[in-house]
Amino acid sequence: MGESVQAEVMMSFLVSEELSFRIPVELRYETGDPYAVRLTFHLPGDAPVTWAFGRELLVDGVGRPCGDGDVRIEPTDPDLLDDALIRLQVGADQALFRVGIPPLLAFLDRTDKLVPLGQERALADFETHLDEALDRILAEEQNAG
Repeated sequence: MGESVQAEVMMSFLVSEELSFRIPVELRYETGDPYAVRLTFHLPGDAPVTWAFGRELLVDGVGRPCGDGDVRIEPTDPDLLDDALIRLQVGADQALFRVGIPPLLAFLDRTDKLVPLGQERALADFETHLDEALDRILAEEQNAG
């Protein structure tokens, strides 16, 4: 397994405009999957939930609204860059979290030192891994048939 960067940040889980509570969230980046970051949410009374999405989405989302699917990230005030909102959606269900941008930037800076943004492809030769996996699958099918 490759190298990794981890951090824990506190986020506010915004249940409604009147109700929110703070939860610990683990941020993780691994060189074995250099395009993705993983956020593991530790909600009280529930098993931890992990979301994986593009590191570049997190990088862009701290400065401007980004994402158009299950994950959307945007600063609460683009001029101040103090907090960001992370919206996670599955079908009609969604969860909204507020997090301080400085700890996200510190985490992203550490990931960039491990694998500079834009240099992921040099680290993860996906085509070679895909070719190897396809060769294995074809060999297994030939042996089984």
